[in-house]
Amino acid sequence: MPFAQALREAGMAAFVAAMLAVPLVGFRLADTSTGLRIDTRFDWVAFGVGGVFLGRLLLGLLRGRGPGSGLRLDLPKLPSNAGTLFGAGLAIFAIVMPFTPMADRYVVELAITVLIYVMLGWGLNIVVGLAGLLDLGYVAFYAVGAYSYALFAIHFGWSFWICLPIAGALAALFGVLLGFPVLRLRGDYLAIVTLGFGEMIRIVLLNWKEFSGGSAGLTSIPRPSFFGIQFTNNPDPGVIPFHEYFGLDFSPMQRITFLYYLIFALALATNFFTLRLRKLPIGRAWEALREDEIACRALGINPTNVKLSAFALGAMFGGFAGAFFATRQGFISPESFTFIESAVILAIVVLGGMGSQLGVVIAAGFLILVPELLREFSQYRMILFGLAMVLIMLWRPQGLVAHRDPSIRLGAAR
Repeated sequence: MPFAQALREAGMAAFVAAMLAVPLVGFRLADTSTGLRIDTRFDWVAFGVGGVFLGRLLLGLLRGRGPGSGLRLDLPKLPSNAGTLFGAGLAIFAIVMPFTPMADRYVVELAITVLIYVMLGWGLNIVVGLAGLLDLGYVAFYAVGAYSYALFAIHFGWSFWICLPIAGALAALFGVLLGFPVLRLRGDYLAIVTLGFGEMIRIVLLNWKEFSGGSAGLTSIPRPSFFGIQFTNNPDPGVIPFHEYFGLDFSPMQRITFLYYLIFALALATNFFTLRLRKLPIGRAWEALREDEIACRALGINPTNVKLSAFALGAMFGGFAGAFFATRQGFISPESFTFIESAVILAIVVLGGMGSQLGVVIAAGFLILVPELLREFSQYRMILFGLAMVLIMLWRPQGLVAHRDPSIRLGAAR
């Protein structure tokens, strides 16, 4: 791009940034002993506008000259088995991580959170990445799984291992209930309906106090046990706790480590199940539906069954993750299942590369760890986080791991 044109675009971007920043950032109410006072922060405005100007100017100068050209990050070509080796390396690291010197309680808890979002990302990847159905209400299935486990465990005293498949089955049922009204919808219309479905579930949980506890939520949710062995220093009468059973000193990290390996096993099962499904006719039907629904019908594939199966199976894994979230927290409320959760999960799928299992892992680590690492910069961390996402989508719009092998090759059968 010519320098003069880049300069004009940078000036326009800086002008718009100034118009937005002056009322939003330039003034602040300060509480003093004599009352409220308006302070100005025009130095913040100047730094922000200057950053926008320089950044827009740099983007304009780096942009290609061809029509529709933009910034692209071309990664070096890797061997065909690079993804498998990298994934195996991540799995080995995840297995040994709790026993490394850096693995204190904070690190393990953070790793559990990342694995929860990895599992949610893999579940949504079935709906969005494989079937091509834009779902903005995925957090509803997460909530159904969490409340299903909590209610059955609290009121009936059922164990985690009994409630887990029930939570997944109920979430799958809600996935089918969502799938039926949206069979004829595509694109933006589908996104709006799924968004409304997610908000409906949250509002019902918020207002049906007799059922869900309302805004107060549900407390005292039972913790999972290790084949009936409790992780506690004060066990029930006649029950041998985990540390005494294995002859160990009591440590709160024993329960945290068990929860880590539990969600790790659930995530691995989700990954294995998804990879196997992609090689089956139903997986190839998802990809056919994503590429061209009309051609899919012409091939004799029933789009109704394909869409319902994608919604049901994706929702099932969301229900499993929700059940684990409830037993890990010991407390759930509707505030844990807002739209921002669906947005984060969808961002993980898109940022990682739709349809890519390894990309979901990398994107989940990025989206969960970066805000945590920037926590010390409390006033700027979300700005820096958003800036990092914008830059990645500018340089790598197809996702971090966009390339993936097709589910089946035409020459493989010969």
